[in-house]
Amino acid sequence: MAFHTPKPHPVVSKLHGKSAIPSSSLPSSSPAFGTPVHPLKPFDPEAISKTTILPIILPPATLRPLAFRVFTKKHSLTITSAALQELATFVGKHCGAGWKEEGLAEKILEEAAKSWKTRNGGVIVNGDKTLKEILKTLEGSMRQGKVMTAAELSRQNSLDKQLSVRLGLRPVAMDRTDSNSSVGLSRMAIDDDEEDDGGELLDPRKWLKVIDAYQQPRYTYNVSKKQFEKEASKPSLLPSASHKTAMFRNRYHVIHQRLLRNESFQQSAVTTARGPPSLSRSASDMNTASQTYKITPIANLLGRHGSHHMLLGLLAISPTGTLAVSDLTGTIDLDLSQAVSIPDDSAWYVPGMIVLVDGVYEEEEENQGKGLGGSTGVGGTLGGRFQGFFIGHPPCERRKATLGVTGPDGTGSSHTIGGGFGWIDFLGVGSERALGTKMRRLEQRILRRAATSIQKAQEEEEATGADDSQLRTQDQTQTQAEIPQKEEPQAVTELPGRNRIVIIGELNLDNPRALQALRKVLAMYATEPEGRVPISFVLVGNFMSRPTMARTGGAGTGESAGGGGSVEYKECFDELSAILADFPSLIQGSTFVLVPGDNDGWASSFGGGASVPLPRKPVPQIFTSRIRRTVTTANAEADKECEGAERTKGEIAFTSNPARISIFGPVHEILLFRDDVAARLRRTAVRIKSSVEKPEDGDGQDIDVSEAAPETQGSENMDLDLRVQSQKREGSTGKLSYDVKEARKLVKTLLDQGYLAPFRPQIRPVNWDWANTMHLYPLPTAMVLVDTTIPPFTVTYEGCHVVNPGSLVVAGRRNVARWAEYTVGSTGKIRECMF
Repeated sequence: MAFHTPKPHPVVSKLHGKSAIPSSSLPSSSPAFGTPVHPLKPFDPEAISKTTILPIILPPATLRPLAFRVFTKKHSLTITSAALQELATFVGKHCGAGWKEEGLAEKILEEAAKSWKTRNGGVIVNGDKTLKEILKTLEGSMRQGKVMTAAELSRQNSLDKQLSVRLGLRPVAMDRTDSNSSVGLSRMAIDDDEEDDGGELLDPRKWLKVIDAYQQPRYTYNVSKKQFEKEASKPSLLPSASHKTAMFRNRYHVIHQRLLRNESFQQSAVTTARGPPSLSRSASDMNTASQTYKITPIANLLGRHGSHHMLLGLLAISPTGTLAVSDLTGTIDLDLSQAVSIPDDSAWYVPGMIVLVDGVYEEEEENQGKGLGGSTGVGGTLGGRFQGFFIGHPPCERRKATLGVTGPDGTGSSHTIGGGFGWIDFLGVGSERALGTKMRRLEQRILRRAATSIQKAQEEEEATGADDSQLRTQDQTQTQAEIPQKEEPQAVTELPGRNRIVIIGELNLDNPRALQALRKVLAMYATEPEGRVPISFVLVGNFMSRPTMARTGGAGTGESAGGGGSVEYKECFDELSAILADFPSLIQGSTFVLVPGDNDGWASSFGGGASVPLPRKPVPQIFTSRIRRTVTTANAEADKECEGAERTKGEIAFTSNPARISIFGPVHEILLFRDDVAARLRRTAVRIKSSVEKPEDGDGQDIDVSEAAPETQGSENMDLDLRVQSQKREGSTGKLSYDVKEARKLVKTLLDQGYLAPFRPQIRPVNWDWANTMHLYPLPTAMVLVDTTIPPFTVTYEGCHVVNPGSLVVAGRRNVARWAEYTVGSTGKIRECMF
């Protein structure tokens, strides 16, 4: 007997949807008894791993004790009410009632604090856009109210995918942001295998970044918080007058806090000084435990006639024409007729510098003995004068001490050694605490592989050379004659590979001899094997020997006094493009950086050769279009040869003056600056008499610019290029030559001041809103100072290596080209060749 299954009524079919569902596909517990059919719901993979959490309204006051323990006590951060409200809303929404019992809120606050430090948000946590972005990132990495790591998210995603495949469902595409957790961002946990996968990442040039002065973050020092804060206002070329005073105030605060961090200015709570301290130092004991220095504000000199003090202030010229010193409290006339420089004749002192002066305050004669205590004039000027006995620059601070990093030259682990500023991202490439350790590990791995490949190539070349030597003829005279001709262009090949930066000094493109010298230098590096080309070529102006578009000659003189027009200026860069086009291997494997000078456009068109405001903008794009096309063409040809393989393309960067090059993030900072600082210092310096006893230099192996021993006075220790020392000794007397002394004075003056333009605004103007780009704090790892008014040199002072290549064409020597070659993380040297 056959049973017939009746068809469902059309009304029932409409209830189930547009089309009736076959009854055979609908399971039932007991079809014979007419049990209603219940179709299964579509399978949701997240339902297995995701439990519904009921949100709650969490008052900020309830979350405050936990937030204080995590943010303030553990991470030294101060949280505002707005930020606490944002965190309470987020925790209540995603953690529910189990935020405290299950410890869900503590993990969220922990990751939020780490992410805030990674993004360099500062000491105070505000409820601004940065915090909202952090919480949004955390939301994408949470499951069941818990913050999951990248590995846990990967396992969870693979489990969901397996369940979907087994049940025959189409897997849901994972968003890229969901697979990255905030834990990886806060801990900067990037696996080594991921970094080694791409061959493009193994090129050191991939980690090179040219930072324009107008793109650099702007920070000001907050005295009350003792921390650097990012400037929120938008910079302008025509700001209000208050920005000028803020520029000098910020410069004073940076030097003052740096000075107070020095051990010589930290008062001991146990010992007391036997007498008044001074800047004079003995060679045996410069800084004893019982002698510390104390800075006295100028306003506190009132009523203290004949007392001994030490002042820190701006060296200025008063309206009456006399020398004065000013700080944030007042101004007083300064008498330096009896002052001695400490160390002797080691630096310049120019109005506009912040200096330390040790001496005695003398009141006016009519006020002595009357108890008036002096008087204040217009602008807070004190009556009387300050008789200076010793004058010196504020001592410099090493880069690792500023950033609070241990290890030699900051190569160790990122542990604090004091109140450093390691969390501040001064260049916009990441802070030292967040990226320093990881980038150093990456640098060692990349350079170690590069060194291994170079060593293998050298072994192959030596093996090939040994085979060739067996086939040589017996004519030794001919062989001896051929050796110098073959080894001269190969001198550069013996140097290390990708960790070099070639610095070509003042390159006048309107000088045919300079173009010939440039072609010769590039040809020497173009002969190097692949993979050993320098990482970068820095070409520094002035690119014109006379001011561009500044026709100052007048009628009848033509262009003899001016620098020509825009057409001639563009033709000079077209000539440079033609030279670069002859060396495509250098374009494809290096980064060319061009830094302008005062004679380049557009600033020279109204400057007429005078000092233009710093920082200088790059060369306009209208003059560099052909060079950019040359670089694009060279990269296109390289892409065809590589047949789609990943490679780092050649780049050319027209940057500002000054500018900075960052290599491996905050690990290496190279400052590029073009200015004739030495000549300006000589013209405007104040004459300081020399001490009676002049220390004589030793044999020159460890040269010290002060009277103190190198072990006790590290801030005064300075190393020079040994080759330069041997060439510039005055006979056999062992004394340093005048050129070496001038180089050391220049380097010490700039680095101690921590400022690239320590002059009065009338002598060297600076754009007020971009004055932070002129600061040398923290000290860069290397500084390229192109100054044609002083002979070339390489000097290392307080861990900062300063290189001055001078002009490309050597004056007074026929057909001689000179440039500098700097090894990243090491030292540089001056090189020469014939052309």
